[in-house]
Amino acid sequence: MASDPQPTGPEFYIGAMTGTSIDGLDLCLCDFATPTPRLVAHHQHLLDESLATTLRQLARAQTGGPHPEPAQDAIDRLGVADRQLAEAVAAGVDRLLADAKIPASAIRAIGSHGQTVRHRPGWGDTSFTLQLGDPSRIAELTGITVTADFRRRDMAAGGQGAPLAPPAHAALFPPGAEGRIVINLGGIANASILLPGAEPLGFDTGPANTLMDAWHARHRGGPFDHDGRWAASGQVSKPLLTTLLSDPFFASPAPKSTGPEHFHLDWLRRRGAEQLTSLPAEDVQATLLELTVESVAGAIAPWLDERPAMPVTLCGGGAYNQRLVERLRERLDTSVESSAALGIAPECVEGAAFAWLARQLLNGRPGNAPAVTGAAGPRVLGGIYPA
Repeated sequence: MASDPQPTGPEFYIGAMTGTSIDGLDLCLCDFATPTPRLVAHHQHLLDESLATTLRQLARAQTGGPHPEPAQDAIDRLGVADRQLAEAVAAGVDRLLADAKIPASAIRAIGSHGQTVRHRPGWGDTSFTLQLGDPSRIAELTGITVTADFRRRDMAAGGQGAPLAPPAHAALFPPGAEGRIVINLGGIANASILLPGAEPLGFDTGPANTLMDAWHARHRGGPFDHDGRWAASGQVSKPLLTTLLSDPFFASPAPKSTGPEHFHLDWLRRRGAEQLTSLPAEDVQATLLELTVESVAGAIAPWLDERPAMPVTLCGGGAYNQRLVERLRERLDTSVESSAALGIAPECVEGAAFAWLARQLLNGRPGNAPAVTGAAGPRVLGGIYPA
C-alpha cells in the first residue's frame, strides 16, 4: 500500500458535490498539508434551471411512480446532461479559484462526485450505480487532474457503493476519547460512527430532507421549508408516523444505503394513503420531520446507549433547519452541534469528503470502509483523468 508523500507546502484538493435536491454544486477547496484537513474556500454554484430540470427528470424516472418520464431520447438527454454538468463543474471551479486567488496549477486534483441518476445497490447480480458529469471534460476545461466514478469499484467488490463518507468524516473530524457521531442531513440522512482506535462504521438511516422538500414544493411552491417553520406550525400524527416507520428499511441491519428511488412522494402516498386524506398538509410536514428525527435517533441509539456522552455533529442542508435541529437536540440526550463548530460549514462537509477521496486515489490508498458498504475489502476508488 502506498504511503502519503510528505508535503512541502499547501496540498490543495477540490471536492465537487451535487445532492438530491439538484439545485446547485458545492465546491470545496481543502488543504491536506496538516494532520487535520483545513477548508480554504467554498463556492456554491447554481445550476442552470434547464439542466437542473433535466437531471431531476432523469433521476425521477427511477422511482417507478405512476407517471415516469418518457424513455424516448433518454440516452440523448442523458448524454447532453453529462456534458452540461461537467461544464457547470468547470465553471464553478474557475469561480472558486478566482475568489480564493489560487491558480489552477496549485491544485493536485478535483474529486468530482457527479449527479447520481441511478443507484441500485439491492439488485443482486444486476446492481449498479450511475453518476453524470463527464470528468474528461472537466479536466479539459480546468487544466486540473480530475478523479471521479468513486462508487462503482466498491459495488464491483460486492459493496453498496454508499455511504462513502464515514472514513472521510474520520479524517475531517478525528474522534476524541468519547468518539463522535456525524449525521449528514442531506436528501437522505447517513450516520458515521467514529470510535477512537477503531475503523469507522456508517449507514444510511432514511430520509432527511427529500420527503420534506418534496411535500413542501407540492403544497407551498418553494424548494424547502425555511427553518422548518411550516413543520413547526403542524402537529405530528402518531398513526402516520408509526405507519411510515414500519417500512422494512428502518429495521434492516447495516450495511444499507438508500435514496430518493426509495423514499419519494409515491412511497408516502402508498404508505400513508388512509391518513394523508384526512390530515392538514402542515401536519404531514411535521410528521415527515419527525420521521427524520426518529429514524436517525433509532439508528444511532445502540452507540449512544454505550457512550452517552458521545457528541453528535450535524452537516448537510438539514443542519440549517432550526426545527429539525431543535427536535434532534430534544430527542438525543447528548451534545448536538453543527460541523461549523469544528471548522467546516455544514454545506462543505460532503464536498470536503470528495476532496479527501481524490487524495486517497492519487496516493493509491483505499477510500471505502468495508464494514460500512459491505465490500469484500478495502479498495482504491475511482478513476484518474489527467490534466
